[in-house]
Amino acid sequence: MENIVRGSKKTEGKYTEAQLKTFASQIVGRAQLMSQLGFQYDGNRDIYKALGYKVDLVYNDFYSRYTRQDIAKAIIDRPVKATWQGKLELVESDESEDTQFEEAWEGLNRQLKLKTILSRVDRLTGIGKYGILVLGLDDVKKQEDFENPVSAGKHKLLYVKPFGEKSAQITTFVADPKDKRYGKPLLYTIESAEVNNGSVQSSVSYVKIHHSRVIHITDDPLESEIYGTPRLEVVFNRLMDLEKLIGGDAEMFWRGARPGYEGKVDKEYQMTEEMKEDLKDQIDEFENNLRRILVNEGVELKSLAQQVVDPANHVDVQIQMISAVTGIPKRILTGSERGELASTQDSSEWKDYVQARREDHAEPNILRLFVDRLIELQVLPKPEEDYDVKWSDLYSMSEKARVEIGKGRANALREYLYSPMAQGIVPKKAFLEYFLGFNKEQITLTEAMSNDVISEEELNNIILEDIDPPESTVVPPSVKPIPKPKPPVKTTKPKVKV
Repeated sequence: MENIVRGSKKTEGKYTEAQLKTFASQIVGRAQLMSQLGFQYDGNRDIYKALGYKVDLVYNDFYSRYTRQDIAKAIIDRPVKATWQGKLELVESDESEDTQFEEAWEGLNRQLKLKTILSRVDRLTGIGKYGILVLGLDDVKKQEDFENPVSAGKHKLLYVKPFGEKSAQITTFVADPKDKRYGKPLLYTIESAEVNNGSVQSSVSYVKIHHSRVIHITDDPLESEIYGTPRLEVVFNRLMDLEKLIGGDAEMFWRGARPGYEGKVDKEYQMTEEMKEDLKDQIDEFENNLRRILVNEGVELKSLAQQVVDPANHVDVQIQMISAVTGIPKRILTGSERGELASTQDSSEWKDYVQARREDHAEPNILRLFVDRLIELQVLPKPEEDYDVKWSDLYSMSEKARVEIGKGRANALREYLYSPMAQGIVPKKAFLEYFLGFNKEQITLTEAMSNDVISEEELNNIILEDIDPPESTVVPPSVKPIPKPKPPVKTTKPKVKV
């Protein structure tokens, strides 16, 4: 095995003998595993072959599904869009004024639209086994400079370009076992459009890029730190089943919704060749919607039964299996939350899934990897201690939910204040904590605001000025009955702050 530089016939033997043996062993092991998929009864039954499943999957299989099949695109796009939605901040200090690091990140993010680029590379990573970000630094004067390591000193980031596995092939690996990057990529070959004097030509060019100019990103890796698991690999058979079900449903409707016809010629009728040709022409015109009436004699036409079956249950089974393995709730995956409200459980599970994806993948494997490299290259100033990542709050309530909660609390407060027995049995703090759901900070703030604005006696006078306690009410001995308040004097009516 030799490394082949894409776009050239020249081969370069840059792998060590140990690496070649390792790669050969991996290829043979993978081939043996793939060859056993779908076999039953000691190899007498090959389910994969019978059902038309492909055994050895490559990048183009996943990419074609992503670009052409709706559910495949949803599997990759919806978690990514939910992960990167909302505002994204890097915070170094809790002070109100931005630090130098925070200002530099905010300016760079606004100038280069970094969050959008990170979202794009997240999608590209999921299609294949890895994705990369190419850093366009100011030390590159000509195309050949990309092959050199990044020069020492402070740099300016001019652009960031995301590439997927197909467009960013690993050309060589680090072969020195004493190197801390042993076994990791050394050079990449990037496939891009040929640019000549600012005009785009029809051909493509292949540019070698040193690893120091690249952020290598993987998702769901197993043994390898370089290659992850494509997100569509585990559900690829289900995607093929959906294609057969939905495509077959359309074909079945096309052929079966419009009934066919059976013609029966009368035994005593003699049909000439001219009559046969005329009837054939009429049937052709009828079938192609050019004629709606048939004129013939001696032939009885009888419509056949329509053959249309609802595939909804079969499709639903496939969607459930995809939802189970991807962790995306079925309502979210199919987009039914737009037509009907998703269940509370689905919504909660989806938010937990997205939050876990932020913490376990997006932040450590993409964002911090990218930011730490920019700090290393002095594109961003080094924070004094460390920085925190602040994502948008997934669990914040909608305006409608806030209104409903506020309405419920207002009703509970009204019932509490209008019931003297309730005030005697349940203390104010207990009511605020257990009935209104206030935390300790909210209770303290409520009491402080109440004490600053109006006294408890004045509050009772205002609320209970027109209310008489029921005569049949039995007051416990430990609770003093609340006397009927006197009407407040209008001139001394306290002002309530809002």
